[in-house]
Amino acid sequence: MAKFIFVTGGVVSGLGKGITSASLGMLMKSRGFKTTNIKIDPYINYDAGTMSPYQHGEVFVLDDGGEVDLDLGNYERFLDTNLTFDHNITTGKVYSTVIEKERRGDYLGATVQVIPHITNEIKERIRRIAEGYDVVVVEIGGTAGDIESMPFLEAARQMQLEEGRENVAFVHVTYVPKLKVVGEQKTKPTQHSVKELRSLGIQPDAIIARSEDPLEEGARKKISLFTNVPEEAVISAYDVEDTYEVPLLLEREGLGRYLTKRLGLEEREPELGAWEEMVRKYKSLKDEVEIAIVGKYIKLADSYLSIKEALKHSSVANDVKVKIRWIEAEDLEKEGSKLLEGVHGIIVPGGFGARGSEGKIMAIQYARENDIPFLGICFGFQLTVVEFARHVLGLDGANSTEINPQTPYPVVDLMPEQRGLDKLGGTMRLGAYPVKIKEGTLAHRLYGKELIYERHRHRWEVNPEYIERLEKAGLVFSGIAGDDERRMEILELPDKRYFIATQFHPEFKSRPMKPAPVFRGLVKAAKEMKG
Repeated sequence: MAKFIFVTGGVVSGLGKGITSASLGMLMKSRGFKTTNIKIDPYINYDAGTMSPYQHGEVFVLDDGGEVDLDLGNYERFLDTNLTFDHNITTGKVYSTVIEKERRGDYLGATVQVIPHITNEIKERIRRIAEGYDVVVVEIGGTAGDIESMPFLEAARQMQLEEGRENVAFVHVTYVPKLKVVGEQKTKPTQHSVKELRSLGIQPDAIIARSEDPLEEGARKKISLFTNVPEEAVISAYDVEDTYEVPLLLEREGLGRYLTKRLGLEEREPELGAWEEMVRKYKSLKDEVEIAIVGKYIKLADSYLSIKEALKHSSVANDVKVKIRWIEAEDLEKEGSKLLEGVHGIIVPGGFGARGSEGKIMAIQYARENDIPFLGICFGFQLTVVEFARHVLGLDGANSTEINPQTPYPVVDLMPEQRGLDKLGGTMRLGAYPVKIKEGTLAHRLYGKELIYERHRHRWEVNPEYIERLEKAGLVFSGIAGDDERRMEILELPDKRYFIATQFHPEFKSRPMKPAPVFRGLVKAAKEMKG
C-alpha cells in the first residue's frame, strides 16, 4: 500500500515547492523506496501546452507527448525517471472528465457537486498513479487560501481520513521574511498560513521554512509552538547557491528521517554519495566559458529552465562552469551582432511565431561565419535551415511559412496532415519519436548509437522539396525520423568546429549525471575554443 506525502504552499507563490517536492521524492528514492511524484495545477487549462512561457515558465514535454508544468522536469531530473501525462493533474482535466461522466449518465441522476464528485475524481486519479509505488509525493500548486486549490486540498484531507493517518503526511512550505527595519525573522505569515490550512481540516506534519538565511532558533521554537508541529519537523530551507543542494540540505535538517518515521516506513540510510559528489564538483568549478542564449522569452529565465539545467549537467561533465549571456532576439535585430562578441558558444532555442526570428537568424549566421560552437533547437533548427538557404544557397527571402506564408522559398513548411487544424492544444508532433542517425557524422559520435528516442514539440518541418539542394551545398542531415523518412531531425556542418541543430528538444532528457549529448558536446567545444 502506498504512502502519500502532500506538499502545500503558503504565504507567497514561487517559494520552490517544486524543488522541495522533487527533493522529497529523491530522498525517499535514495532510501530504496519505489517513489513517484505528482503535480497538481489548479488552473482551468487542460494542460500547459497553450500557455505563454511568460505566464508559467517553459512547457515541459514528456515521452508520451504530455505538455506539462516545468515542475515535472524537476521531478524527472531529481529522480532520474520518466513520468507520464497523468502525473500532471489540472482542474481542466478533472472537470472535463466529470462533465463527460455526467453527460453519459454515470451519476444516475445525482446532482453533480464539488464534494463528492470532483473530489472523488481527484482521489481516483492520485490512487491510479500510486499503484505499485511505496511513496507518492503530491505537490498541490498555488497557495493555501486560493479559491482554485480548495477542491484539491479537500481531496487530500479526505485521503488522510480514508487511507489512515499513518499513510498520509502533509508538508507545508512557507516563507519567513526578515524585515530590515527590525532585523529579525518574522513567523506571523507562517502562523496565518497554517491557520488557513487547519481551517480546511489539514494539520501539517512538517513545515519547511523558506528564508534567505538559516532559521533562527527563536523563530523555529515559535513556529513549532504556534503551528502544533514538533520542533524537529520545522525545517530550515534557506537560500542555497544551487537547486541541486536542496535535497542534501533537507536531509541534513532531518526531514527524510522524520517523514520515514512518521509514515511507519523502514528506517534506511539514504544513498546520496554520487549526488553529493556532483554538487561538490559543480561548486568547485573554476574555469568558465560564456554561452549566449538568443531567445524571445529572455525576461523570464524559467522559460528556458531545461536548457539552463542541461548546461549545468554539461558543466560538471566537462569540468568548466557555463556562464549564460541572455540575449533578447529583438535586441540583436536592433543592435546587431556586437551583442555576441566574445562568447564561446551560441544556442538558439525553440519558440513560436515571427517575433525575434530575424534576430535568431542573425545569431545563426554569426555562429556559422565566425565558426563559434553552435546548437539550434526546434525553431532554432528550422531557422538554421532558413539562414543556410538565404546566405549559402542564395535563396533570397527564403523562410518558414510559419513566419511568412507568402515566402518565395518555403524551406520550412507544414506537413500536409497539419493543415486545416482548428484546435491548437495537443495537435503538434509531441513526445518521444525514434531518430535514425547516420554513421560517420558528428551526431553519431555524440550519441554513440544509430537509433535514439527524443522528445518533440513542433508543427513545421524542413520542406522535403529543398533537402537535396541544401545537402548539395554542404548541409548534412545526420538524423532522420525513424517513423517517417520525410522528416529531418538533426543537421550539422562538418567543416565547422561544432555546428549542430536538432528538430527535437534534447534538454528535456538531460539529467544531472547524464547530460544530453548535444549539450555536452557544445560545452566541450566551447571549452576547447577558449583554450
